[in-house]
Amino acid sequence: MTQSTPHGTAPLAWAARMRSAGLRVTKQRLAVLAALHETPHATADEVLAHVRQSLPGITVQSVYTVLHSLTGAGLLRQLDLANSPARYETRVADNHHHAVCTGCGRIEDVACAVGHAPCLHPSETHGMTIQVADVVYQGLCADCAAPSAVEALTPDPRDARQG
Repeated sequence: MTQSTPHGTAPLAWAARMRSAGLRVTKQRLAVLAALHETPHATADEVLAHVRQSLPGITVQSVYTVLHSLTGAGLLRQLDLANSPARYETRVADNHHHAVCTGCGRIEDVACAVGHAPCLHPSETHGMTIQVADVVYQGLCADCAAPSAVEALTPDPRDARQG
């Protein structure tokens, strides 16, 4: 019996998914999948730092190669968000969206906007068969919004009139 990661995906499950996608199972691929399962929406640099805890000799190029091959095989999803390097996640079985805090950069998953993929129906398809709709909600998380609200209510001492 294989021990599960904190989020419940066993290494054997990742291995089976890799094999069914036509990929060879390697310790580097398993380590990258484990890193992204534990830290969704991570950048390649964040994945590298996490993977180096178990594979200290892994190179930057190896991590990029693994990310590319796993994304190409459909085992990872690459997120291309404004003002951010590419991010990756293992949640690929649905067409979910993302909410991004413009203050701290926190990213949260948001369920499909209308029910089932592609979640949105465009007014014009230009002859394309739409398969995925990618929506990014941007705003301030509660932690970032709280200081702004307090600052807005606190008078600036420079505004006080000397009498």
